[in-house]
Amino acid sequence: MTVDRYAAFAKDLSAREAAGRLRVLSPYEKSSAAELEAFGRSLINFSSNDYLGLSTDDRVIAAAKEAAERFGTGSRASRLIVGTTELHIELEEALEVFLGHPTLVFSSGYAANLGLLQVLCRRGQPLLLDRLSHASLVDGALLSRAAVKRFRHNDVDHLRQLLADTPGQAVVVTESIFSMDGDEAPLDDLLAVVEAHDALLVVDEAHATGVAGPGGRGLAHDIAARSPAVLRTGSFGKAFGSAGGFVSGPEIVKRFLVNSSRAFIYDTALPPTAAGAALAALRCLEAAPELVEAVRENAERFRGLLREAGISTGVAGAESTTHILPVVVGSCEALLRVHQALVAAGIVAAAIRPPTVPEGSARLRFSITAAHHPEQIARAVSTLAPLLRELTE
Repeated sequence: MTVDRYAAFAKDLSAREAAGRLRVLSPYEKSSAAELEAFGRSLINFSSNDYLGLSTDDRVIAAAKEAAERFGTGSRASRLIVGTTELHIELEEALEVFLGHPTLVFSSGYAANLGLLQVLCRRGQPLLLDRLSHASLVDGALLSRAAVKRFRHNDVDHLRQLLADTPGQAVVVTESIFSMDGDEAPLDDLLAVVEAHDALLVVDEAHATGVAGPGGRGLAHDIAARSPAVLRTGSFGKAFGSAGGFVSGPEIVKRFLVNSSRAFIYDTALPPTAAGAALAALRCLEAAPELVEAVRENAERFRGLLREAGISTGVAGAESTTHILPVVVGSCEALLRVHQALVAAGIVAAAIRPPTVPEGSARLRFSITAAHHPEQIARAVSTLAPLLRELTE
């Protein structure tokens, strides 16, 4: 008798497909921040996190090529063996100046979150996590074996109540810009509560570094400058147009991570090509801080046109205020109908379904970049509005 060892997988995948939740890979032929070539046609791209359009910048590409010629395409080892090149150190030093604190580079933003939370919390130590935090923060919290509690999204009063009932030094975790809703964390209020309870505050700036805050330094830059209780993580895979991630905070934290973080010690280092590209992107941003304003202006233009069309961005209590603009459709079936019709009309936005977002809140997520033109933004809204009326009723 032959045993189907993977029967449970097949059953699970069939159930996902029936519910409109099956994930598949969709390769494209060519891409930039604002345009995408796939299925033999050109599409306006609103699904990219390349917020500054730097992944196709000639200077960034040249830096990646130069790194490959100098160091090869791969890292060959972990950071503590022979995986640290001069480019990794240059990138960390440049980030320390840019962010104002010592910074350690990881292979991805996901790894940075895992690596920090795993060592920041001991078994049983209290860790309080915003309910809408990214999966990497949730996984890091669980792997730390901390006593994890989740506070209501952006609810400072609920956090205060939980901390009042929590013995020991707690770690509070949030995102500065939430990746699925595009809303901002109340960072000043969170810091006040954290400091009142002698806790630590970890802020994931993946969707803020390079694109929000003073000169693109992130929304948590000001609170980090005035309090040693704040630790920041971030990604090079978004506004910096490359790959990799980082943790920024006091020097003692950086040294401790180098000696204790499994996601740093045992992971193959970020490829030098990615490090070189990230460093070049940082230099581009420093030379042209107006890119940050361009993203903000495009997001406001998109938001204004949606408002005029009677389309809200986000859900009640979590409306977008940033360059991430979600349009909640509701059911997975309706979302897929609208998404397919948009693609047929030459526009692509990310179709986000449960369990990534709560039940009943399947959505299109429009990511706005500095590379989008006003005409592209206007076309997206004028195309979307009638589709929502026709396909979601």
